Amino acid sequence: MATILTRAGVGASSLRSGCGDVRRRRNAVVVVAAATGTGPAVPQEGSVERPAWSGETPLSRLVGALIAFKPLYSLMKLASREVIIRTAEKSNIPWREMTKQVLESDVYEVFDRIRDLNLVYPDYYLNPFHAYDEGNLSWLAAAEAEPATMSIAKRAIPEAGSIEEANQIVRGNWLNRTWEVIEQPYGCKPVGCKWVFKKKFRPDAKESSTRIVGLDLSPYFLAVAAHKEEKLFRKNLIRWVHANGEDTGLPSNSFDLISLAYVCHECPARAITGLVNEAFRLLRPGGTIALTDNSPKSKVLQELSPVLFTLMKSTEPFLDEYYMLDLEETMKQAGFVNVHSILTDPRHRTVTATVPF
Repeated sequence: MATILTRAGVGASSLRSGCGDVRRRRNAVVVVAAATGTGPAVPQEGSVERPAWSGETPLSRLVGALIAFKPLYSLMKLASREVIIRTAEKSNIPWREMTKQVLESDVYEVFDRIRDLNLVYPDYYLNPFHAYDEGNLSWLAAAEAEPATMSIAKRAIPEAGSIEEANQIVRGNWLNRTWEVIEQPYGCKPVGCKWVFKKKFRPDAKESSTRIVGLDLSPYFLAVAAHKEEKLFRKNLIRWVHANGEDTGLPSNSFDLISLAYVCHECPARAITGLVNEAFRLLRPGGTIALTDNSPKSKVLQELSPVLFTLMKSTEPFLDEYYMLDLEETMKQAGFVNVHSILTDPRHRTVTATVPF
């Protein structure tokens, strides 16, 4: 769902909407606070490299054949959507209310400012996706992105006492892992290290020239993200760019951090390779890529029930390609070094790497 490219002095950029604020400022103290409760159990890896329901296994081929049968696929798509919404609302996520608020807002004015009418979409992006016939090129998909993301966090940390705590744990673990491997900004230091990632600035802190650029293929997702951010009345707004993450048109060697969150499992293998290669081009020497997404080695994902993994695959057309791709090797082939992968919650991994000096 989010990809962030951060550059000091000029700007930072994100390849997907909904990205977190990772802009860097001088004279800042980074505070990583603990969430309430005892926290989730240590994430566990399964006994195999990837789920048996993925790739070219007999089980995967059977599920693929079921999905290929159009009448059955239509039922699966509807069932998957109902399961997602019902599960979210059972967790006290006001899915329909949040969606309605977006669709009845003035977000459409932002859309006209952001959309690049000359952008050519790659073929894979025009397919039905996540139970939406228009994929990510629709208002409904964009309006439901936030409650869907909240639901992802609750499914990952079911023992969390609230949606807020689950979201803090999932995001905090990912951000903490990223913070461990990137070069510390001048004047910043970590204070503690557990789950929730926050930043506090001294009253005398001066604005840095660091900026964030949010970049996405979907002008709908960008418009929703930009509209939400404008409501926060921030002094330095994110620059939102409608472009292809495989060929951004942004200058080479100009970013310090690129972070892709829940993006790659939505892409075919060739697009993932393109994203990684473009990230390498954009990063300065010593720059960091941090990717968080589903982990093929997750014990939880490997042990999903047949009903759940069948419904999931029916709305994720490139899931098999994602699980079959050796992401770490792809990053190495692009030129990255210090490639490391770690489970940061029971369902997701964070993979980090750097551009050599």
